[in-house]
Amino acid sequence: MLWINFLHLYQPANSDAYKIKEAVDLSYQRVVSALEKNPNTKFTLNISGCLVLRLSELKYSNLINRINKLIEKKQIELTGSAAYHPLLPLIKEEEVVCQIKENEKIMKEYFPKAVLRGFFLPEMAYGLKVAKIIKKLGYEWLVLDEISLGSKNILNFRDIYKDKGSGLKIIFRSREFSNCYVPDKLSIFIKKSKKEQNGKVIISATDGELYGLRHNDPSKKFENILTNSKIETILVSEYIKRKRTKEVKIRNSNWESTEKYLKNNEPYHLWYDRNNKVHLKLWEFVSLVDEIIVKYKNDDNHKWARWHFVRGLASCTFWWASGKDFEHNFGPTAWNPDEIERGANEFIRAVRSLEYSSKKSEKIKAELLFISIKKIIWTKHWSYHQSIK
Repeated sequence: MLWINFLHLYQPANSDAYKIKEAVDLSYQRVVSALEKNPNTKFTLNISGCLVLRLSELKYSNLINRINKLIEKKQIELTGSAAYHPLLPLIKEEEVVCQIKENEKIMKEYFPKAVLRGFFLPEMAYGLKVAKIIKKLGYEWLVLDEISLGSKNILNFRDIYKDKGSGLKIIFRSREFSNCYVPDKLSIFIKKSKKEQNGKVIISATDGELYGLRHNDPSKKFENILTNSKIETILVSEYIKRKRTKEVKIRNSNWESTEKYLKNNEPYHLWYDRNNKVHLKLWEFVSLVDEIIVKYKNDDNHKWARWHFVRGLASCTFWWASGKDFEHNFGPTAWNPDEIERGANEFIRAVRSLEYSSKKSEKIKAELLFISIKKIIWTKHWSYHQSIK
């Protein structure tokens, strides 16, 4: 039985230090330690550039060094991504390229021997224009959710696919083995007959924080599963080399997509819902702030305006406004006014950073939009809490 395990490690760039420490102590250290103790185990990882910068800032150089050693031993391969975790299909193409290149720069500085062949789309949010950009920048493959293939195609997890639109190679994660605590599912599967296990390829792709931060595993099923002789692991890039590809058409989607929303032409509804007033106002704010930043690109503080803007663009700003329940995936209900406001604060600070060149009228327009967003957020929040008393 072959297990291809893809882990996405991410914390927003503006996260509180204690949250990053929690993720390090409960999840990242655990995954790295497990690999060190099991030299035949291999995982493919995406570590968002913004997280790497925070790890460095918070003096986790030892963790970075340990990951580098695992890269040298070919137990870990890293992928490319966008540095600050925006939802790529919803932002300008220029911003897509900028964030991918910044992520590459960060990876080169902290993981100099890593070869970035694959690419992780934040939230696995696929869009054809973005896929073409990724291919043009030299990447070879993507990992996508199985729903991206569409119900008209019969998915075989043993196969490697090729995106007809972009030319990128694709592997699809299994929802059965991803929307769960993966070691639990594997522990059950290895008890099945040899016939059922023979030739089985399991592709799981989850947040790295699942292993400890999101899910408590007191019986150490994760560590135990890695010592099981029935399971072989392999890097995505190694597996892709073995196989011919089947050309398919990929549909716009993300790793939480449902057929209901895809049929309604809402492939990114958790971040842009036409019926969500908070989403609509936030994206209006993004457009206004971006327009101002581009207009005053020669401002002495343009660098700081960009610094705030990219942090606000993180998918979390919009995800926390969706109001969807993620209990099925060891997550909370995606509604947190403080986190939404954290992102909105970055946008208004971007405008405020342009102290000397931008017009008073532009600043006031941005401030008024910021205030209106806060009003909508907190009115919705307290109205809900009053209704359940």
